[in-house]
Amino acid sequence: MRFQILHRSPGRLRLRACVKSMEAEQADLLEAWLLALPEVDRVSVQESICSVTVVYHGSEAPVAKRLAAFSNAVAAASLPPLHHSSRAMNREYKEKLVMLVLRHCFKKWFLPTPLRIALGVCQSAPRIFHAVKTLLTGRLTVDVLDGTAIGVSQLTGDFATAASVQFLLRLGETLEEWTHKRSVDDLARSMTLQVDTVWTLEETGRQTLVPLGAVRPGDLVVVHTGHVLPLDGILESGDVMLNQASLTGESVPVAKRPGAAVYAGSVVEEGNCVVRVTGAAGENRYDRIVRMIEDSERLKSGVEQKAANLADRLVPWCLGGSLLTWLLTRNVARAVSVLMVDFSCALKLSMPLSVLSAMREAGNRKITVKGGKFLERVSEADTVIFDKTGTLTKACPTVVRVVPFRGQEEAEMLRLAACLEEHFPHSVANAVVRAAQTRGLDHEEMHSEVEYVVAHGIATRVDGKRTVIGSYHFVFEDEGAVILPADRPTFDGLEQGCSWLYLAVDGVLSAAIGILDPLRPEAGEALAALHATGIGKTVMLTGDNQNTAAAIARTLGVDEFRAEVLPEDKATYIQNEQAAGRTVVMIGDGINDTPALSLADVGIAVGSGATIAREVADVVISAEDLRELVYLKQLSDALMRRIRQNYHFVMGFNGGLILLGALGILPPAVSALLHNSSTLLLSMHSLTNLLEDPKETRREHP
Repeated sequence: MRFQILHRSPGRLRLRACVKSMEAEQADLLEAWLLALPEVDRVSVQESICSVTVVYHGSEAPVAKRLAAFSNAVAAASLPPLHHSSRAMNREYKEKLVMLVLRHCFKKWFLPTPLRIALGVCQSAPRIFHAVKTLLTGRLTVDVLDGTAIGVSQLTGDFATAASVQFLLRLGETLEEWTHKRSVDDLARSMTLQVDTVWTLEETGRQTLVPLGAVRPGDLVVVHTGHVLPLDGILESGDVMLNQASLTGESVPVAKRPGAAVYAGSVVEEGNCVVRVTGAAGENRYDRIVRMIEDSERLKSGVEQKAANLADRLVPWCLGGSLLTWLLTRNVARAVSVLMVDFSCALKLSMPLSVLSAMREAGNRKITVKGGKFLERVSEADTVIFDKTGTLTKACPTVVRVVPFRGQEEAEMLRLAACLEEHFPHSVANAVVRAAQTRGLDHEEMHSEVEYVVAHGIATRVDGKRTVIGSYHFVFEDEGAVILPADRPTFDGLEQGCSWLYLAVDGVLSAAIGILDPLRPEAGEALAALHATGIGKTVMLTGDNQNTAAAIARTLGVDEFRAEVLPEDKATYIQNEQAAGRTVVMIGDGINDTPALSLADVGIAVGSGATIAREVADVVISAEDLRELVYLKQLSDALMRRIRQNYHFVMGFNGGLILLGALGILPPAVSALLHNSSTLLLSMHSLTNLLEDPKETRREHP
């Protein structure tokens, strides 16, 4: 496909595709094709006008090359299957809104008055009947208020006002329905698994790491302890305990045996298994997530819920005010003017739109927020707890030294360590695997089934000998490994400047692997900025030794730290903080952080970390920059300010309209027009950015 450049500026291109028309599927492919390029930050494709806007960093050359290589066939073959695009839904609702406005204008301008009145009565009848039915059940809701306003207007002969109110109500309902579906769709897609690769089992018994998109129904996929099932399937072998909380909401693990159906998103808490795939990536899981969100009202923040409840509680007062106005003035027009104004539309529409806007802004910064309530809790937070490895430190630790013991070869020990570590998604494990690859060491499978002990290490059997790798606590205290007397001086001389993994074979220390995990350069600045936003306490929890943890804490300026902690210790610390009345945010990246992420008021996972951490977290930050936490806090605070401002505006403006209508200053039609116009304008304002444009902020924080 060819493209014409319409406008070019640093970091931004606007182009037109040289085609007569563009289908929604083609637009989705083009967007995914460009977003797959690391240099691209954001893409907007408007298929109706064949327009493409690309926001990128660095040179323009890779973007131009990527565009030149695009074709439907190439993109469809190289990209994972694209499911559940919101593009078709957005087009559908845009067409609904346009047709709604055109029909209203046509009836108003071209139909004769008797026919227009008859159509208005017929169209309003279902709403009036519903209001009567609701009233007969003893409930006073906004539906009763709306039905009464339309019915009274028609009975008094004010059919123009009745038609206008009916139109504005339908317009607001369509916008609210669209907003809800977009919110659910965006949230469901953000919650789909971010799994890029999986282990498949070949007929020869060899395990191969392949892209998720290459897996087809019928393939065998190997899933280890601590991993998330990436696809639906049937358990082929292995007895496992699955945590299905992301699907059912029930956190108690469920035992699964061969022959049982298992579903994408379940977490393997115990055991290893082989699954025969039955469904393509993302298909069934997406539908289940949508149902779960709709059933649980996950999008609702506390402020939104309070606003909705307040709107319903105000209905009797509006009805009572209208009746009182008629009793005092005996003027039907004044009473109807009061009925024309309610608080529900503005409160129930502007609040979700504000949350949607905040979630969209967060998404532009590659921050996935899984519900509005989590933004509210971030705003309320006063304590932020950090894991160290992969969170405060860089997500790419490096092996700096391999020390063999008991006469072993250094290369052989690193090869053995990489063979064990390659199955597990922790940053330290990745460092060991990379070190073996850099040295050209082939580490084919040569062990039996591996056992992963969370936050401790890995155990297996090699040539019939129990082989373990992990922390000092795991290798020497839990496993009881010993150090040969001849190796004791070398062991005691291991420098304290880095973290150490210990490898023991048949109960004897065989190697120590030194890991250097440098701090993120922006970590200190981010912690200081968090304090400036109102965070009163920052804490670092790490399984590393006391000396290393103390040095890092001094460098970064954290308020408190704990060293040599286990996953259950992190969870206990969070519970104690919550018991003391604090609102806690936890940031982590590893499997060992998942209990703490689940318990915190808001769990935030670093996108480069373990899949299970991203799965259980409430917020996922994909950008490798801790300053995004500061942005998230600022965004959450801005959202709460906007919601409060909207609330005060709605109460003040609509309260004024009710007063002016009761005094006879505003006729019913004007009251309805001002009320509904203010609702639409407030809703449009709620969709505007809360903070500065993400592109500009990216320039400040490259």
